[in-house]
Amino acid sequence: MGVGKSAIGRRLAREMGYQYLDSDHVIEEQTGKRIPEIFAAEGEARFRQYERAFIESGHPDEQCVVSTGGGLVVQPGMSDLLKTKGVVICLFASAESIIERTSRNKNRPLLNVENPAERVRELLGEPIYMNSGACISTERRSIVEIVRHIKRSYAQCVRKWR
Repeated sequence: MGVGKSAIGRRLAREMGYQYLDSDHVIEEQTGKRIPEIFAAEGEARFRQYERAFIESGHPDEQCVVSTGGGLVVQPGMSDLLKTKGVVICLFASAESIIERTSRNKNRPLLNVENPAERVRELLGEPIYMNSGACISTERRSIVEIVRHIKRSYAQCVRKWR
């Protein structure tokens, strides 16, 4: 979270002529609840079930850029499932950048804790993120630069599959 997934995903989809979907927005539309409301009323485990259902059957198989929540890949087996769906790109930034970028947004249930900075550092310590796919830093880079990098990574992955 806080690495620019939505803005970058929208730009990437537009440049590639692909559809863009944000898993959080799809889940909100399907449930009629905002993500913080789902966490409060149904809990994180239920939200993770919604995410898994979306990944398993909630989007087109081709020509689609999908932004997912930051906690999705941490779920057991999810990293492998994501790789069967397409090219996985993990965007990341420093803990300090993420803390600054998310500090004014209270709609982040994973950071609605006593010490959000500690929680960000804890999440960044998850090795699964760096093993989930091509990793691209958003630190001090423009959206244009990041999208260009993603497009190169995507092309390399597609060539490997052929």
